[in-house]
Amino acid sequence: MAGHKIAHATLKGPSVVKELCIGAVLAVAAGSLWKMHHWNEQRRVRSFYDLLEKGEIGVVATEE
Repeated sequence: MAGHKIAHATLKGPSVVKELCIGAVLAVAAGSLWKMHHWNEQRRVRSFYDLLEKGEIGVVATEE
């Protein structure tokens, strides 16, 4: 029997540059979502204190 040549898929190791790029993109996306969450919370708190200062709302429940 002559040596048969079988085409095997060659497995390559992980691409370091590709993984760094994917990690950076994911980090920026997660950081952006976190920052937007904090901006929304800050906006809610600021509007609450503005309404409280104007006297439109109160924090003490009135007894009837």
